[in-house]
This record gives sequence, structure tokens and C-alpha cells, in this order.
Amino acid sequence: MNPLFTPSLHTQRHDFVVDFVRRTNPKKVADLGCGECSLLQKLRFHRQIELLVGVDINGEKLRKKMHRLAPISTDYLQPPANQLCVQLYQGSVTQKDARFRGFDLITSIELIEHLALNDLEQFSKVVFGYMAPQTVIISTPNSEFNPLFPGLLGFRHNDHKFEWTRVEFQSWSLKVCLVFGYMAEFTGVGKAPPGQEDSIGFCTQIGVFHRLMMTNRDGHMFGNNAEVEFPYKLLYCVTYPSLCDNNILRKVLVSELLYWAEKLTKQWLENLAVEHEEQIPVERDDRGGCEFGEIFWTNPQELQCQPLHRHVSVPLHLLWNCCPKLSELSGSLGNMRQLIVDDPQVKMNGQHSAVIICILEQELEDDDPNDLRDSGYAEACHVEPEHWETDD
Repeated sequence: MNPLFTPSLHTQRHDFVVDFVRRTNPKKVADLGCGECSLLQKLRFHRQIELLVGVDINGEKLRKKMHRLAPISTDYLQPPANQLCVQLYQGSVTQKDARFRGFDLITSIELIEHLALNDLEQFSKVVFGYMAPQTVIISTPNSEFNPLFPGLLGFRHNDHKFEWTRVEFQSWSLKVCLVFGYMAEFTGVGKAPPGQEDSIGFCTQIGVFHRLMMTNRDGHMFGNNAEVEFPYKLLYCVTYPSLCDNNILRKVLVSELLYWAEKLTKQWLENLAVEHEEQIPVERDDRGGCEFGEIFWTNPQELQCQPLHRHVSVPLHLLWNCCPKLSELSGSLGNMRQLIVDDPQVKMNGQHSAVIICILEQELEDDDPNDLRDSGYAEACHVEPEHWETDD
């Protein structure tokens, strides 16, 4: 039946949920009857979500598809600030599990029509009365649309126990709202042919339920005196890389810091090659180096480097001011220093106030041994070129 719609009806249902998540930014989301985990696969990219959970009664199906929810390479290359945990459970939506309380959003996409009526009543008690999330999204077939499917006899799927009209679905929904303290709005996906929108409605009808109060009208108090039950079986759990992990935060911070330190060094070297009258004046610094835009040459002996290397010392405060991402990652200059000081990739001066970038003599000369001397830099600093060639 999906070929009648572009994009497919299956895709439109999931896109509805994804769009809702994008607009409301829930932190804890659960998908009941998650099946092949295709909705979860889309939701995992919305990294404002911190806990993403799926449950399905078919454990074999979950085991086949669960590894699709594993982090991919870009999750490690560009970890977000928030940590995401993805969990999959085998279990029945008619059972109460305390781990599913307190969610911001619970979805049930094309599930309720697979439940017997007595199970549907228990589903209502579990989802709206026990789990009591802030929002519930439920989709189910609209039987009024069925005559438009050529050759369809009976229900759309042989496992469906019922398929409701719009009035039947809304009647059930409003009863749920009255009992458990929710309000509902109705919409759908899969548009009817032009001119039949009002008479037939959407192919898939959707109810969006919003909880009105902390106390449900059936007398249950959310979060208090609740049964502690854990009948669902955890099949899969993965925590995505994020900046909440100090090791990952340090890697990202160091990578960004070295990129900017090398970029500033390159800019400084390019400035040395301009015509003398366009150069920024260079003055001797009291640390024994030469200052140029707050970047310093340092003595290679102090750094215990090879004598044929030259070194540029880039102050941390300069990096902090030049790269907003460094301040975003670390929060303060002190935190940044603490995070990088013991990293083997970062070489720092004795006061831990600057990053040392090591430049090969050959790279600096750029095939012309007189380039630096011709720039006037050595003369301005009153440093004999031989000084850099000694290891005394």
C-alpha cells in the first residue's frame, strides 16, 4: 500500500515524529513496538535526546537490527556536548516497567491495532497511567481510507485485531484523556485524493496526547508509591561519544588547540616574508625571545629540542581569544590549561602559559637560506643566526 504515497506512508509517519522532536526537544524518548528500529535510527541523530529507548515483544527481530544503532565514525569525529544512551528491551507494552517512567515523549506507531481489546485497555493503563510521559504520539490506520486501496478485503494486515474510523479513534482517545489527565489533538499523514480530505481523512490517523497535571485522575500520583517492576529484558545498550567524557573532551580540545596554534604560527611566518616597510615592528621580549603579535621565538635549549629546529611559543590567552570553540569546550582559560597540560601531543613552556610549535629549519628557509635574514627579523631581534645552530 505504501507505493500509493510519495514519500511512503511508513516514512511519513516517522517524519511526523522526527519533526515533533525537532520542535519540542525532548530529552527522554521511548518507542513502543519499535520493530526494526527504523524510527530510532532517525531519532538518534537529534542529539538533544539524552536517553533513546525502544521496546518490542519480538526479541529476535531486535537482535537482528540492534547494531544499526551503534555509533558511526562521525559520532567520534564530531562528538556533541550531550551524552546519548540508546537502549533496546524485549517486553510487552501491557506490562509495567519502572524504567519507563518519567519520559518526555513516548511513541506508539502502528501498534495498538495489533492488540486485542482487553490488551488495549491494559496498554492505556500502562502508558498513560503508569509511565505517564509528558507527551504520547499514537498512530493507527484510518479504516475510512481502506476503500481507496484496490483489491483490499478486510484489514490492511492479517495481524490487525481492529481498524478504527476517525470517530472510533477519537472516542477512545478522549476517554483516555478523561481518565488519565491528558488532552489530545488529532491529525494524520497520507492525504486523501483532492476533494475527499474531509469525507475520508488521512490514511494514517495520529493522536498527540499532552499530560495536563502531575496527578492523574485515576488517583495515581506520578513518581510516588509506584510499583517497582522490571519485567523487560535489556538486549542492547550503547553510550555515544560526547564531550561529557573527559577523555573525548581532551582529544577534541587538543585537536582544536593545535590546529589554531599551527594556523597562527603559519600566519606569523607569512608576515615575516612581506616587504620590510609592511612588517609589524619586532621587539625583544623579557623572556629571551622576540615578540611579534604576541607570538614568540624561544630558545631550543630550554625546550630540549633538536638544535636544527626552531620553535614558536603561542600564548594560551591568544589562542583563547582567537578561537571561540576553545572557550566553549573548556569554559575557562584555567580549565583549558588543566585539560591539555599532561597531553603528550601538546608541548608547553615552563610556565604552562604557552603552546610550543616546532618548525623545521628547512621549512622556515623555504629553499632560500637568506629569506629570514632578508626580512630583517634577525637584525630586529639582535639575535645572530648562529645562536639557533648551537646546542650550548
